[in-house]
Amino acid sequence: MIVFPAIDLKAGQVVRLAEGDMDRATVYGDDPAAQAMLFAEAGAQHLHVVDLDGSFAGRAENREAVEAIVAAFPGYVQLGGGIRTRDAVAGWFDLGVARIVMGTAALKDPQFVKDMAAEFPGGIVVAVDARDGMVATEGWAAVSDVPVADLARRFEDAGVASVLFTDIGRDGLLKGCNIDATVDLARRVDMPVIASGGVKGLDDIHLLALHAHEGIEGVITGRALYDGRLDLAAAIAMADRA
Repeated sequence: MIVFPAIDLKAGQVVRLAEGDMDRATVYGDDPAAQAMLFAEAGAQHLHVVDLDGSFAGRAENREAVEAIVAAFPGYVQLGGGIRTRDAVAGWFDLGVARIVMGTAALKDPQFVKDMAAEFPGGIVVAVDARDGMVATEGWAAVSDVPVADLARRFEDAGVASVLFTDIGRDGLLKGCNIDATVDLARRVDMPVIASGGVKGLDDIHLLALHAHEGIEGVITGRALYDGRLDLAAAIAMADRA
């Protein structure tokens, strides 16, 4: 199972939000590339980066920071946040981004996501962000009437790399990952699932890794790392052992 340390970007800074609320951001640094290198030194081979401002604007708002991260990090960078046009997708791949995460576009323009998955095989991740089981969009500012599993199933035969499932109600709060909901989604869709939201320690990593054979591809963790509650090297070792 892959452990993805997260770098969330707001105004060029490394931050973490509580429940996806831009007004509840904690700043953890002003050098995203340096943070990426720290994660690499701890053994990370994959990195999850989100342009939070871009999620709301619908276009790249932290381009310089993302470019610096991609240039500095020796592994694979997965990027999300406001990527909603073919030119944007192609541009990031040309820059060296390994996978593009699409959330709002998956709900509002599923054909576009399918087209991108066909054009860039293995390069598109569909983000299914949920609040009380329903899909949230627009940087989590709006909640739809579409159940999580229903949205995910729309892309089962589209060639997407995986589904990134986030329980917004736990994100950034260190409440523990919603393992039951994540595993349930993995069992219900024919695609790998990446867990996100609320990871608080090694127990979450261990429990998720136990379900890797059921389709749990990886887990994203942010605040627990920044607050020192989770050691990245230990988490990677735990994920590898299970």
